[in-house]
Amino acid sequence: YTHSAVLKHFGHDAVVRPLPTIDEVFRDVEAGSAHYGLVPVENSSEGVVNHTLDCFKTSNLNVIGEVELPIHHQFLISENTRKDSIKQIYAHQQTLAQCRKWLDAHYPGVERVALSSNAEAARRIRNEWHSAAIASEIAASIYDLEIMHSNIEDNPENTTRFLVIGREKVPQSGNDKTSLLISAHDRAGALLEILAPFAKHNISLTSIETRPALPEKWAYVFFIDLEGHIEQEHVKAAIEEIRPLVKEVRVLGSYPAAVL
Repeated sequence: YTHSAVLKHFGHDAVVRPLPTIDEVFRDVEAGSAHYGLVPVENSSEGVVNHTLDCFKTSNLNVIGEVELPIHHQFLISENTRKDSIKQIYAHQQTLAQCRKWLDAHYPGVERVALSSNAEAARRIRNEWHSAAIASEIAASIYDLEIMHSNIEDNPENTTRFLVIGREKVPQSGNDKTSLLISAHDRAGALLEILAPFAKHNISLTSIETRPALPEKWAYVFFIDLEGHIEQEHVKAAIEEIRPLVKEVRVLGSYPAAVL
């Protein structure tokens, strides 16, 4: 699905290189081996992708765009698969979670094996007779697989949000979002202090997520998405009011809001 999101954002002429982990996408863009990276950050059924948020804590890259992609999962088999003898179903753990009810109803008791990606799941079943995979239509085409069941996701409105990461900053487009990383002090009312300036300046927040601020014990950072661009005066004013109240405010990027 990340491949599909890349094509949606950059077009079919983009030179695409798959990597096995989200960490490696960040590393390649930081090192200049790739101009841009695209990573999943949130799914409408299963929530935030914690791994992506954790990578931002140590990265100096900017968020320069976002993509929202409707996600439809396909149940795939190969020409070698014995349909009545499927013993294992491969997919990424998020995909298995998004198809849980369907799998419970149609393949109860069949082992579900979480892999690093749905593409790896599709690749693996090509030479196996006892397994199936859950992946996209693109994966079925690339690996020459048969779609045995279509659109098996539990939520028909299932959508994943991806972030485009790069080294530059993006000017205003007129319909922008800004992502922040805020490290707060450990005291009562800390989150309320952070939120108050946004309310004061009439800024709408679209997401608030919390992650541990490792290696500190019981310390946390907040990831906040808001409507507006860092170059807009009311956004800039709110952030400046927050700075003296917290340990750190980092602007991860301002970028055009996604269009479905």
